[in-house]
Formats: sequence, structure tokens, C-alpha cells
Amino acid sequence: MNPIKRVLLDALAARGVRPVLRPFRRGTGTIFMLHRLSDPETGAVGMDPANLRVVLAFLRRRGYELVDLREMFRRLKEPGGTTDLGVAFSIDDGYAEQARIAGPIFAEFDCPATVFVTTGFLDQQLWLWWDRIEYVFDTCRRRNVMTTIGETTLKYRWDVGEGPAEATANFTARCKQVPDEVRHDAIARLAESAEVDLPALAPRRYAPMSWPELRRWEERGLAFGPHTVSHPVLSRTNDEQSRREIAGSWSRLCAMACRPTPVFCYPNGQREDFGPREWSTLQSLGFEGALAATPGYAETAEFRARPENAFAVRRFLLPDDYRMAAKYVSGAERIRYGTGRLA
Repeated sequence: MNPIKRVLLDALAARGVRPVLRPFRRGTGTIFMLHRLSDPETGAVGMDPANLRVVLAFLRRRGYELVDLREMFRRLKEPGGTTDLGVAFSIDDGYAEQARIAGPIFAEFDCPATVFVTTGFLDQQLWLWWDRIEYVFDTCRRRNVMTTIGETTLKYRWDVGEGPAEATANFTARCKQVPDEVRHDAIARLAESAEVDLPALAPRRYAPMSWPELRRWEERGLAFGPHTVSHPVLSRTNDEQSRREIAGSWSRLCAMACRPTPVFCYPNGQREDFGPREWSTLQSLGFEGALAATPGYAETAEFRARPENAFAVRRFLLPDDYRMAAKYVSGAERIRYGTGRLA
């Protein structure tokens, strides 16, 4: 971090900055999203749990209101929306360490969080498709792989500067751009070309939490919402699969959880990954709204402007530095990502 940026971020994190920036937070809430946490025991790679603890400690110390996601949605619906809506946390996918490691940390700070689970993953019917790609490249003993995605031929070589991480990122990005069935075929061909046998069940590094763990953490303060059955990019599915992924994940969660949260979270979650078809399905199933993964604040004015806006609520990736988190929760980033208006 360069010195000027550090000074600016330190200023936003300082005590006393909240009253100064209060006008920028009126009618505005901050929703953070978190994915994996690092776990030396399993080899999982993600946010350092110590950094998560530091961020939560900072928010508590500075007096930010940490609210449940459903409470955030309730406040977004309220007329007027002249107050700070608070800070909410969302966690995507349903990995094992999200219960075992993140759960105790959020409980330590009495901080609500909502985990969006891929129900087929928790049922151990599948493991997440991008993890299968990573597994293939990480365990491949060859120095080069030639494969195809649809009609496109791809060549990856490790002896010319490109490593498995770069190959994984490239292949994963390409898989997001093709229909769901093409993606599954491409991953199977990749494994065959790389001479790697994909296990039927996710290895421990990529394993999900269990349904009993989910219910235990419901009792200890975590909430759980649906994130589809198999985590496809919904805009790359047909009408039948799109509805099945949404409705199936919701019905399964309702059967297995005690208090399922009627808020949906889109896989991948970019603006092109969902649309009116998904909004219609969610409305017909009685959902209160849905989360995208595009950066920005949750704003009352935007939420209430059109009915479909409730199904495209924006959120920020949780930074691993408390000063960067301060930039978002203080409202300073509203000028960049929100309307920039003083409500």
C-alpha cells in the first residue's frame, strides 16, 4: 500500500470520522461478501481468519451496527430511508470451514451472517465445478495439456512461464461463458487430457459443511439461504434448469434448515448472469430479494425505485484489511459506487 493511500485509509478508520460522513450513509447499507477462509488443516486457501477477526473487532470498536441480512432487507423497504442501514455479512457456497472457522469468529463478535449454500454440494451429490478444474491442474503430472471447450481448442504449458494457477484461472473464466452442459463436458475432457481421475466426492480441501453442522450453527447465530443446487451461471441455463436450480435449492433448504432465509444469492452474480426470468421465479416463490456480486451499496432509493431492484442488491467483497473495510462502511465509497447524493 503506497504511503498516501495508507494515510487516507487511516483517516477513514479513525475515531470521529463517522459523524463527518454520516450524510453519505443515509438510506444506505453495506453488505459484505466472503467466500473461503484459509485453513492449514485442510489446505483451503482464502481470507486469513485472523484478518476477519480484526475487521469485526474494528467495526465493533467504532460502533457500526452489524445487522442480519433480513433486517437489512426490511430497512431497505421502509419509506424514507433516512438512516444508516447498518452492515451485513454474506458468505457464499457452503464450504466446511465456513461453519467450522467462520462460525465461531462471527459468534465471538455477536455478528450476524448469512451463508448461502449450494444444496447439491451439501448433499454430496457434487463438488463445485471450479474446484474440479483447480484439482485437475494442481494434480496433473504432465507439463502440458491440450483440451477443448466446445469448438475451441486450448493448450496449456507449464514450461513457458504459465503455471497451474494461471491455467486454472483461464479455463475457469472460459467455462463461465458457455452453456452449463458444455462446461461439464469441458471439465471431463480436461481431466481426461490431463490424465487425472476426479474423485466422486470432494477432497477435504474442497469439502462442504454438513447439514447437521448447518443446523448447529443456526442455533448459534448463523442464517442460511439458497445458492442453487449445483452453482451454474443461471444465464447459461435453459428455462427449465434455471427454475429447477432456484426452486430446488429453496425446497431442499426448507426441508433441512430450521429457519431458512428467503433471500437468494446468484452464482457468480455479475449483472449479465441473471435477469427477468430469474426475478420472475424468485417472486413466484415468495423471496424477499436476491444478492448480486456487483460492487456497490444497498440503497433504499434504488431498492424502492423498481420492483426488480430488490432482486439485484449489490454488495462488496470483504477486504482483508480493516482500513479498506472502513472505506466502505464509512460511506466514502458511495461517491464512486452509489448515487453520490446527500439524502
